[in-house]
Amino acid sequence: MLSAGVVGRPHGLDGSFYVNAPRPELLATGVIVTVAGEPGRIERLAGTAAHPIVRLSTCAARDAAAALRGSELLIEAADAPPLGPDEYRAEQLVGASVRDGELELGIVRELIALPSCECLAVVRSGGGELLVPMVRDAIRAIDAERRVIEVDRAFLGEA
Repeated sequence: MLSAGVVGRPHGLDGSFYVNAPRPELLATGVIVTVAGEPGRIERLAGTAAHPIVRLSTCAARDAAAALRGSELLIEAADAPPLGPDEYRAEQLVGASVRDGELELGIVRELIALPSCECLAVVRSGGGELLVPMVRDAIRAIDAERRVIEVDRAFLGEA
């Protein structure tokens, strides 16, 4: 399951609500989402990518939308838009080992969206944190199945 965001405040009287959506590309009319353990189809998608407004088939009134506030919107990974080559979802990278050859540098804690690129926030094996930009010069290879990310320590200023 992929997180498409969190239910925000209600919008209008028909059960629509705002979504705090760090990944609005996962939201689309007709997609089935699970909210508070209940699956429902997105019947309406409005607003903007920064502030999407959603109405679900299972939520027909303002009170019902208010009751869902704070709940996570989950989408089956199979229903998400396909990824292109060299594209990864955060769920594939969080928890992956970050290495330079045989030297393990740490484990990916999260992906952080910065103005110029996304970065891997890596918890170092010896303590502390390392930010690894998601650019070809910094990352040599990603093996999502093995959950291993090979980086260039020299580019990161670590060597």
